[in-house]
Amino acid sequence: MKGLRSIGVRRFVLAFLALLGVIGIGTVGFHAFGEKWIPSFYRAVVSVSLTGLDSKPSSEGAQVFTIIILLFGVAIFLYVAGAIAEAIARGLITGAWQERRRRLTIERTRNHFIICGYGRVGRRAGREFRESNEPYIVVDFHEDALGAARRNGDIVVEGSGTEDAILSAAGIERARGLVASADSDADNLYITLSARAARPDILIVARASDDDAAKKLRLAGADRIVQPYSSAGREMAKLVLKPQVAAYLDVAATTGSDEMRFEEIVVTQGCLHAGATIGELRVREVTGAMIIAVRKADGSFDTAPSSSLCLDVGDIIIGVGKAAELRTLEELFTPVAGDREKR
Repeated sequence: MKGLRSIGVRRFVLAFLALLGVIGIGTVGFHAFGEKWIPSFYRAVVSVSLTGLDSKPSSEGAQVFTIIILLFGVAIFLYVAGAIAEAIARGLITGAWQERRRRLTIERTRNHFIICGYGRVGRRAGREFRESNEPYIVVDFHEDALGAARRNGDIVVEGSGTEDAILSAAGIERARGLVASADSDADNLYITLSARAARPDILIVARASDDDAAKKLRLAGADRIVQPYSSAGREMAKLVLKPQVAAYLDVAATTGSDEMRFEEIVVTQGCLHAGATIGELRVREVTGAMIIAVRKADGSFDTAPSSSLCLDVGDIIIGVGKAAELRTLEELFTPVAGDREKR
């Protein structure tokens, strides 16, 4: 598409230069037939643009010259019309419009996720984001991956996530998190390095094929590492050793399941219930959900929170329950309207 667009632009540039050249030659020619410079320029413009003449040239030589200029003008405008028709036929104009619309969509996207590498792992991540109604942008350059993303209606940035310019085009400055899911460990390492340099505070989850790659990705700045092969082995062992536990976790972890879900809720500064204890809020009675863990602001985990645990600003609550119960739990910790407007 870029090559076709460059060809179309080149044709328009050539036509424009030819137009200027004919106008220049016409101006000099009419001046040579005895007219002043401004009238000569005027006659050349109206002749080339096919708008007609306001007076007949005085001499036969000037009339012949006018006919030649008119023919050149016709040829140029036919050339331009052909270039426009070809651009429409090849989708250059519509493609440019779609490209502009895509850029505007990306510029308006906020608090989204970036998936660098849309293979099997990246597509699964995209499916989870879609089912959770979370915005995301796909970054890839392989034709099959780009085709799959477009069939899903995804926003796509064509290129490699190892390049700073591509990450910037995907809106990394406004993103919430990044998934480095390329098939190559080296690519995921460069993606992680580039993303961490651009956004020191962004959440990065990276794919690794083995422990050695995982170690390097942690050093590069990945927050979480996923090893598909070892994870698959652990899951298979769980299914054999503890099938009911595995079944429960599968139901709870499935996006869109209304039976049981996990949710993360951040206690923010504008929350009315910041500083209250779990017992004071009567979380179970009021919402129906359960708080099964709390990550304190200092990074420590309380995996069995008691009713006396105080929920402070910066804490992250891990809740479990049905979708409606978790929504009620989230409402307990929603910032008040005034605080949202300030932020």
